Amino acid sequence: MLLFKKSQKMFPRWFFILLAVFLMNPGGSFARDRLHVAVAANFIQPFKEIAVIFEAREGVRVDGTFSSSGNIFNQITNGAPYDLFLSADELRPRLLERNGLAEKPFVYALGEVVLWSAHEEFCEPADWRQALKKTGGRVAVANPRTAPYGQTAMAALEGAGLSPLLEERIVQAQDIAQTFHYATTQAVDAAFCALSAVLSEEGKKGCFYRVPEASPIVQAACILKNTGQRQATEAFADFLVSDEAKRIKERFGYR
Repeated sequence: MLLFKKSQKMFPRWFFILLAVFLMNPGGSFARDRLHVAVAANFIQPFKEIAVIFEAREGVRVDGTFSSSGNIFNQITNGAPYDLFLSADELRPRLLERNGLAEKPFVYALGEVVLWSAHEEFCEPADWRQALKKTGGRVAVANPRTAPYGQTAMAALEGAGLSPLLEERIVQAQDIAQTFHYATTQAVDAAFCALSAVLSEEGKKGCFYRVPEASPIVQAACILKNTGQRQATEAFADFLVSDEAKRIKERFGYR
């Protein structure tokens, strides 16, 4: 107590006010903010790298929740308190905007479906169609009702006339991250995955085919109207489409 009284005599009152403000906000204008971002499962790795840079630069904690776009959409419509939604499609962000739950969506990435296997011999045939015809094993696909990557993979199978062949061999996963997990643990012979997964260190241990019949996946994001951190959320949304973030996304195969 005596030390505090002595300090008051050495420094004016305004000094302690400024010190208190600095301690409460050491990293800049956003330092006390904490963002909750819902992220489609295909985008886990680039999101984490982008979030780390943004946190260090702006002093904002960015927490990601990862699941299929459909599951996240349902959570948001039921009141989940996210600030930003990074979907693996354009449809769901548009629906949220139409229902008055989100701001205007913006495209943050273009993704790609590939067929990956932990077995190098799986990739000996000339293309993915022949590989699936040659092997009799199981193939993982994300739930097409909730995962855009799964929907696109199923459309490619149907377009190639392979749906009847694989009908009894398909193992349905909750999201695109789980299909890759099934393949890496060799619970299935192959899996339709995001290109971002096969460019990871684990993905490089296997082999993959590009799937020309699968349309590019346009991934859109939207700021939720119930965000309590609008300034910080808008700053993160801007950083997500910056040149710096673009270079990170390109390393994981996104355009």
